[in-house]
Amino acid sequence: MKLATPRWWYVRERRTAMLTRMLLTPLSWIWAGATARRIARTVPADPGVPVICVGNLTVGGVGKTPIVRELLTRLTAAGVAAHGLSRGYGGKLAGPLRVDPAANTAAEVGDEPLMLAQDFPVWIARDRAAGARAAAQAGAQAVVLDDGHQNPTVRKALSLVVVDGETRNDEWPFGDGAVFPAGPMREPLATGLARADAVIVLLPGDLVEPDAGLVALFAGKPVLIARLEPLAPPPPGPQLGFAGIGKPWKVERSLKAAGCELVDFAQFPDHGAYDERTLRFLADRAALFGAGLVTTEKDWVRLPPAWRERVASWPVRARFEDEQALDSLLEQAVTR
Repeated sequence: MKLATPRWWYVRERRTAMLTRMLLTPLSWIWAGATARRIARTVPADPGVPVICVGNLTVGGVGKTPIVRELLTRLTAAGVAAHGLSRGYGGKLAGPLRVDPAANTAAEVGDEPLMLAQDFPVWIARDRAAGARAAAQAGAQAVVLDDGHQNPTVRKALSLVVVDGETRNDEWPFGDGAVFPAGPMREPLATGLARADAVIVLLPGDLVEPDAGLVALFAGKPVLIARLEPLAPPPPGPQLGFAGIGKPWKVERSLKAAGCELVDFAQFPDHGAYDERTLRFLADRAALFGAGLVTTEKDWVRLPPAWRERVASWPVRARFEDEQALDSLLEQAVTR
């Protein structure tokens, strides 16, 4: 059973769910210690090609996959044979396996690799070093690793940390800095930043400027600002939205900001499967309002094929404010 991301993780005021935090704090010490030991004791393997890691410091979604897509797009446009690599979270296959979007399902390879494989060569491998070697043997000149900042098994030419830059409504991307399960952090902030070459602050398209206090935390690291922008307007007319991502409430905000006429919005756990009963419930509720159904591209690939015709996909992409700075980092990584 998959659990939804606790929203109280991201509230800076410690009185929120204080008792729960106190009970979970000893477990967070164990988690942080185990992560630090694993990273310190592992010797990373060199797969023979540059590995560009797109990671984060928190549990749950921060928008890494749109960043991975943009890096693959820019590397490919520059003439670099770039392949994506993912653990394939949510899929049952261990890999290394090159994802075939015509043959594989999200239940086999995970939703994010299946989505990216529509446009790029993408591999899944629970053993990330083995996956990077497989990609290199298949002709990759660079590998873009999705979610590997805390995985020390493969040598990285460039480590990028993605940070959710949305800080409104008293939400903070790191909460009060507590480590999982007492908070959203995978490891202490300073520890994770020490291994990063640059930070990407990802903003929703309707947020004009990043929080100055947030950006100040990354002093000494290059900071790139990127924005999530829809590739198309939301579908017209009344819509019932739903999403099962790390922070599904952000999809609701983004749809409204883009002008979608939302009549209701349903939140589900990240990477969760949609069964027939759930989808029928959503369709029946939408029918009460005379509304259509809309979801994220990542959720859409997890739908049964028959339901994909009944649900609109709303894709987004990440656009960098300083594309030249991004290209410079990528060029340095692939020419080392």
